[in-house]
Amino acid sequence: MRKIYVAGHRGMVGGAILRKLQDRQAAGEALTLITRTHSELDLTDQAAVRAFMQAEKPDVVVLAAAKVGGIHANNTYPADFIYKNLMIECNVIHQAFEAGVKHLLQLGSSCIYPREAAQPMREDALLTGILEPTNEPYAVAKIAGIKLCESYNRQHGVDYRSVMPTNLYGPGDNFHPENSHVLPALIRRFHEAQRDGLDEVVIWGTGKPRREFLHVDDMAEASLFVLDLPRDVYEANTQPMLSHINVGCGSDISIGELAALVAQVTGFKGRITQDTSKPDGTLRKLMDVSRLADMGWTASIGLEDGIRETYAWFLEQSQGDLRAK
Repeated sequence: MRKIYVAGHRGMVGGAILRKLQDRQAAGEALTLITRTHSELDLTDQAAVRAFMQAEKPDVVVLAAAKVGGIHANNTYPADFIYKNLMIECNVIHQAFEAGVKHLLQLGSSCIYPREAAQPMREDALLTGILEPTNEPYAVAKIAGIKLCESYNRQHGVDYRSVMPTNLYGPGDNFHPENSHVLPALIRRFHEAQRDGLDEVVIWGTGKPRREFLHVDDMAEASLFVLDLPRDVYEANTQPMLSHINVGCGSDISIGELAALVAQVTGFKGRITQDTSKPDGTLRKLMDVSRLADMGWTASIGLEDGIRETYAWFLEQSQGDLRAK
């Protein structure tokens, strides 16, 4: 019986990974799944994390917990983003090691790469240039997570792996009007405009930046694929100090094109205009996913289908909130 602790199971990615593991349980795989809510275990509290790890002694840790947000949130709360993410990573990774955990998977972010990285971004672009200023504190924390895993592997011989997803979306996403990422923010904005009969939706920036989007269920599948790889296969496709693996779909779309697609899905018929006083962020962020493809995994959920599913989930949640009131 393998004990797997999923840190961050109430988040979008951690929740998707937990559902996939529960499916495996239901299919007969011998798994014990361990979770804790934030109120039950504050991952920034070193003593609490140590006590938890020593008591549970999981065989595998999936570190999907993080403080995340879009450009506005990263610009407004930079200290929160670097401090909380560093503390989560340091506590979970070190205390997992102290408790004898040999296998760990840490989830990062594509923002680890330099602002001017060649496109598509290969894993070896890490630490080759200046980061995007709008999310530098978060990016530094996620880079530290990669290096923590690599350092424990090199010094202690454990098997701690890192996957770097592109922009994720799907059920469980954050649709907050100010602190969400671009795709859920657009879904909410266009939904409300269509609902309220507005004739215009304003989007941030020029609409020219290009982004890659991966459905969270694809990310969950990829995460477990990487976690399950035999150690010799994983190490044959990585290096001791360049061990992370990109996860994406391999194609991107402009923010303007994305806005038009979301408008179509939500039924909005009005004008789409750009507020060019707002920042664009990085002009392009496309992942090179050839390393993962060579090992046998590719994404399967198309963007339009994924947005329609996500919008349906958003509507269901919105109606549930209204019923609760």
